[in-house]
Amino acid sequence: MIANLIPAADRARYRAAGLWRDTVLTQALDRWADAAPDKPAIVECRKDGGITRLTYAELRERTDRIAAGLAAEGVRAGDIVSLQLPNWWEFTALYLALARLDAIINPIMPIFRAHEVVRILGDTASRLLVIPATFRRFDHQAMIAELMPRLPALERVFVVDGAPIEPFRSFGDLWARPSAAPQRTPPDPDGVTELLFTSGTTGSPKGVLHSHNTLLAPVFACADRLGLHQDDVIFMASPFAHQTGFDYGMVQGVLLGTTTVYLDQWDPSLAWQLMADYRVTFTMGATPFLADMVREAARRAASLPALRYFIAAGAPIPRAIVEEAGRRMPSLHVLAGWGMTENGLVTINGPTDPIAKVYTTDGSPQPGMEVRIADEGGQTLPAASEGYLKVRGSQNFVGYFGDEAGYRKSFDADGWFQTWDLAAQDAEGYIRITGRAKDVINRGGEKVPVAEVEDLIHRHPKVREAALVAMPHPRLGETGCLFAVPHEGQQLTFEEIIAHLRGAGLTPQFLPERLELAAALPRTPSGKIQKYLLREEIAKRLPQ
Repeated sequence: MIANLIPAADRARYRAAGLWRDTVLTQALDRWADAAPDKPAIVECRKDGGITRLTYAELRERTDRIAAGLAAEGVRAGDIVSLQLPNWWEFTALYLALARLDAIINPIMPIFRAHEVVRILGDTASRLLVIPATFRRFDHQAMIAELMPRLPALERVFVVDGAPIEPFRSFGDLWARPSAAPQRTPPDPDGVTELLFTSGTTGSPKGVLHSHNTLLAPVFACADRLGLHQDDVIFMASPFAHQTGFDYGMVQGVLLGTTTVYLDQWDPSLAWQLMADYRVTFTMGATPFLADMVREAARRAASLPALRYFIAAGAPIPRAIVEEAGRRMPSLHVLAGWGMTENGLVTINGPTDPIAKVYTTDGSPQPGMEVRIADEGGQTLPAASEGYLKVRGSQNFVGYFGDEAGYRKSFDADGWFQTWDLAAQDAEGYIRITGRAKDVINRGGEKVPVAEVEDLIHRHPKVREAALVAMPHPRLGETGCLFAVPHEGQQLTFEEIIAHLRGAGLTPQFLPERLELAAALPRTPSGKIQKYLLREEIAKRLPQ
């Protein structure tokens, strides 16, 4: 079994304070399936058509059948099962079934392609994988079939929708037979339940491990702060394979007993219609989602009177968007938030905060979480000073997969986790993210793994030097601009770079969107590329 590395004294303190409630999500499923069996639990909507509705009783039945099917396939407590699924009901039922078995879910983003997928499946040595046949016109079966020779541990692949190719099997096989009444003894709430890889901001992505307690702690804190309950209706278009969608869509819905509306591909018009039809009260997503909804409100000259909360996280919220959202949708509270894969939503605005705090800060800490701003020596800085953001508390993760030493090094002697974000904290306790000490491009809330992309670019035979930096984008906040120095006598084009990266199987969202050729790259005396100068240069070259 994978160890939970949180010290015993901290665990006891979190329990005593009520921050850990020793709850497993399957307990909530059983509660609502018993108390409100006919209540809609999931409304799954697909952009290409089709709606699937499941009540809490139906969700439990499918969960139990899938758990029995997984057990018959040899899945045992502590096993890691990977999946690369969109926001479909199968994702939720599969997680709940794995929780029944005390096994560990490893979600993979649907946008990931061969380069990322083979690394994740290889690192985890997953023996069982669940994929769609196709999604967004991409053939997932063909990709996995091509990767299988490089994945000796992978024994079984189950396919959702479509006709499986040999030797893959239909996901329906896992729940086709009625299951025997399952043993519903909940697992240890301190046991590991989720393995989710980060975006790899400065090197290889890290596998973040969460227990049931650390996974649910931020969800309880958010629901308590906003007064969310079973009568709310949640909408989620952020991918469940991202901590935002996983925690505040899939998990939060079952935990609170709400009806949750899933959307598998972002579409502003469809999202608006679903929110209106189902009287959605809560959603969360990256800032571009909010910008799209504000534009949709203007296009329709309409409001969403039931929608109370939109938490925008992952990128700064422009003041103009917040103000226009207030004019177009007066019942809506736009709330800013900040968090990481390692700890969920750490800071958030409250519904009674002054509006200026929404577009000038990223909120204040959730109950059970502390933040501090420190200098390079670890000393706490005074209010309004920029420094390194450190966090401590009940939401922090329990380990890095296969890297106990790296996990321990990420905390100081007093239990503060180094986020590598730069921030400032005002006198009232609100933080404002000001930059990143580690190199990353925040593309509409999705973090581009700069070091990995650069490594692939340097393998192009015409490239001598390369640096990928963030450049401003009106909707996404940032996209990638590649500064490259070709080998002497070589002519390098943007199309060649993109073809090279696509050939390596890089996720499309990680591709650079501009190429700037240079004779040399600016460097420090020690030889490090001065990326801040490149960011300043591309900002000057873009239309104002």
